[in-house]
Amino acid sequence: MEALEIISVPVIVTIVYAMMELFKSAFGAERIGKFIPLFAVTLGALIGFCAFYLYPAIIPADNAFAAIFIGAASGWAATGANQTYKKLKENKAEAGEKNDE
Repeated sequence: MEALEIISVPVIVTIVYAMMELFKSAFGAERIGKFIPLFAVTLGALIGFCAFYLYPAIIPADNAFAAIFIGAASGWAATGANQTYKKLKENKAEAGEKNDE
């Protein structure tokens, strides 16, 4: 496995995460919050598909369907990373409130 194949998923996750944040800031997280996971999966699938045809050495897939699946899973991972970050931030805030009491 080449080095490019190893970093392809984290790169897709990072790109999708950044685009999710731009999407939320442009349209308001409260208004479109329920569509963000769909946006992330779709964007990830699109990036995987494009990477397969534009630069096939970067994505570890034998066919376009596998590349789309890898991209979609990476987009879904970006959503999970966002939720993990929010939960850790909440827990840290709650711990700070408990220490103040």
